[in-house]
Amino acid sequence: MLRRYLNAAVLIAACWTATAIAADNDGPAPYHVGAAMRVFHPAVARNWRGAQTEALVTNIWYPVDADVPEAAHTIDERGEPLFLGHALANDAPLSAAHATYPLVLLSHGTGGTAASLDWLASALAAHGYIVAGVNHPGNNSLEPLTRDGFMLWWERATDQSEVLDGLLADPLLGKRIDTARIGAAGFSLGGYTVLELAGARTNLQGFLNFCASPSADAICHPPEMQRLQGGATAPSQPSPPMLASMSHSGASYRDTRIKAVFAIAPALGEAFNQASFAGVDIPVSLLAGTNDVTVPVATNLQRVAGFLPNAKVALLPGATHYTFIDTCVPAVVEQLARICQDPPGVDRDAIHMQASDAALDFFSHTLAASTQ
Repeated sequence: MLRRYLNAAVLIAACWTATAIAADNDGPAPYHVGAAMRVFHPAVARNWRGAQTEALVTNIWYPVDADVPEAAHTIDERGEPLFLGHALANDAPLSAAHATYPLVLLSHGTGGTAASLDWLASALAAHGYIVAGVNHPGNNSLEPLTRDGFMLWWERATDQSEVLDGLLADPLLGKRIDTARIGAAGFSLGGYTVLELAGARTNLQGFLNFCASPSADAICHPPEMQRLQGGATAPSQPSPPMLASMSHSGASYRDTRIKAVFAIAPALGEAFNQASFAGVDIPVSLLAGTNDVTVPVATNLQRVAGFLPNAKVALLPGATHYTFIDTCVPAVVEQLARICQDPPGVDRDAIHMQASDAALDFFSHTLAASTQ
């Protein structure tokens, strides 16, 4: 029975995938966008989920003065241009306009990268936020996906908390972060991840039951499953680290330093039930596209919203799941149609602007600067 349970878990472990400084989101962005990278090696031993890189590689976007020149760039993957990125000022000094800035942690979807959410991170940075997005070990497109990285979703919240530890200890950035104004934003499996950070607890058996039932939908068979090392077939024997992780899948990963979360197309709604949200007492905003067939709205965003009656909820007409990743460079649009092409009449850049405005509005109220 245990082996059957574990094999089922592996096979269907689905996963994908204020401005307080500038109050007027409708006007020109007050800052240019700086970019940097950090690699964090937490002191506490971790199950790195079989990842090739045993570190938390973290992209950072941040506000720089408007007179600092930005350079256009594309976002490359394994040496090939893939997405159109926001213009950036690499390693430029953080703006001295304010002593500290609010921070937003960023979590990508299954098989993606932090840079695939550059559209959101840059918009936040241009309006006065430091944004930090980690490439989750074992579950990013820069390296082979691992089975543990793909399946052990609940581990991702710990990545985020350890990145936060590293940022606060960073000699350049640590003292510039307003520790009273820390939020988190995520897309798809990253949306699930930030709900964990808010205190939501995973109900793994509930998800397994859903995917074994006649009601099972696309969330049970994510396309990224085919990219697993060795294919999608379950191993004959789960590894000891996998067993150990599964034993605490329902634990709380609440990080009390985080004051608000913004979840875009959050996945794994069926891994939550009413009891899952008993410990969530911070503001939550949920956003998705009406044409999302990859992470169906009914069993994900709407299910979560039903457990969080005070959450802000928005649906953007026509948007699909992958509308919420960066705009692709023209050369790859046909080749990568699944992630690059949107339905007729849907303008991906316009959707990004709407979603960015929603995030800015949400964080401007929930991470507002103190008036004292």
